[in-house]
Amino acid sequence: MISAHLLLMFIVALIIVCALPGADMALVMQTSMGRGARSGFAAAGGLGLARATHVTLSACGLAALLRNAPWLYEIVRYAGAAYLTWIAVQIFRSPAFAMPDAAADTATRGHRTDFVKGLLTNLLNPKALLFCSVLLPQFIRPELGSVWLQVAELGVVLVIVCALFDVIYVLGAARIAVWLRRHPLAQTVQKWAFSSALIGFALRLSLD
Repeated sequence: MISAHLLLMFIVALIIVCALPGADMALVMQTSMGRGARSGFAAAGGLGLARATHVTLSACGLAALLRNAPWLYEIVRYAGAAYLTWIAVQIFRSPAFAMPDAAADTATRGHRTDFVKGLLTNLLNPKALLFCSVLLPQFIRPELGSVWLQVAELGVVLVIVCALFDVIYVLGAARIAVWLRRHPLAQTVQKWAFSSALIGFALRLSLD
C-alpha cells in the first residue's frame, strides 16, 4: 500500500496537471456546450477508459517501447494530431447546438460517437502514455509491497481525479451553453475558439 503522504502528493500533482488547458478539456467542454451534458459525460467516459488503458499499457512497458522506438512514437503522434484536426474541422462545420427534439436512437448513436471521440482523443496521444510512465514511478516504493498493487492503486486514483475534473468541466460548460443559446455571435466565437484550440494542440503534438 502507498503511504498517505505519497498519495496526497500524487493527488496534488494530478490536480495541477488536470487544471492545465489541453485537448481533453477542450473536447469535453465543446461537446457539453454543443450537445449537452449527457454528450459531455459520454466524452468524459471515453477519456476515462483511455486513461485507464494508458496506465495499464505503461505498467506493461509499452511506454518504454515508444521511447526506444522513435518511428512508432512518430506514427502515434501524427495519427493523434490528424485526429484532433479532424475533430476541430467537424466542430467548425457542425451547428452550434444539437437539436433538442432529436430522436432517442439518434441521441444514443450520438453519445456513442462522443464516447469514441473521447477515447481516441486521449488514446492517440502518446504523451499521455509517457506521462503515466514518468509520473507513476515517482510515487512507487518497492519496499512498501507489491509494485503491481501500487501501480493499480495510483492508476485508480488518476482515473478518479481526472474524472472529477471532467465532471466540473461538463457541468460548467453546460451552464455556459444556456447563455450562449441567447447570443448567436458568442456561439460563433465559441466554435472558432474551440476549433482553433484543438488545431493548436494538434500542431503542438506534431511539432514537439
